[in-house]
Amino acid sequence: MQVKLKVFRFNPQTNKQPHYEYFTVEAKPTERVLDCLNKIRWEQDGSLAYRMSCGHGICGSDGMTINNVSALACQKLVQNYEASKEIVVEPLSVFPIVKDLVVDLEPFFEREKSVHPSAGIVLTEAEGYGENLQTPDQRAQFDDDIKCIMCACCVSACPISQKEDPAYVGPAAIVRAHRYIFDSRIKNELERLAIMDKPHGARTCKGYFKCTQVCPKGIQITKHIFEVKRRILDELHPKQ
Repeated sequence: MQVKLKVFRFNPQTNKQPHYEYFTVEAKPTERVLDCLNKIRWEQDGSLAYRMSCGHGICGSDGMTINNVSALACQKLVQNYEASKEIVVEPLSVFPIVKDLVVDLEPFFEREKSVHPSAGIVLTEAEGYGENLQTPDQRAQFDDDIKCIMCACCVSACPISQKEDPAYVGPAAIVRAHRYIFDSRIKNELERLAIMDKPHGARTCKGYFKCTQVCPKGIQITKHIFEVKRRILDELHPKQ
């Protein structure tokens, strides 16, 4: 079948303004949007820039905006979209554009680093010389968090990050903080809570659920943000 794609193009070194270019490729309904982009680059325009690596939804490299929804191009199939209409492919929002569909994720990683206290991870002491054990229920408190592949789709989809508060630390960083705050083996969780309680931190979230809707790993991001907010109130502001 013929698949039409409307692709965002912008090279800051040569273009004054972004623009769109149109491509048509031959693809099966079960092929991915990433396959279509590969065909464009290999067969029609070798200058098209985008990131990819594993191609199996594990590395998170090919995050982009497809028909106005943040997603991994390797997870979205041609049959997910209406055949009679073009598939619009754009870079993730919020982040500076390096070229075409490639964005600068350095601000994303800097905010992830900002949730860690200066002392780093401080573990509780295990009894004797044994392992620092957890029960299955204790482990389950943060099991969902470690599925994060740092693709930045959640931040791109977040209305707060987009418009309301560009300095917001973002859903991915809060999920990373949640992973340590709710780990029974870590004893300096209050320091992380204090970081999350700062301006532009966890309490900035208004519960739009956009981050949860687009997460390619199905992480309950909004739920975990609410858990951090509740923990902040219980531990740092018990009288509020």
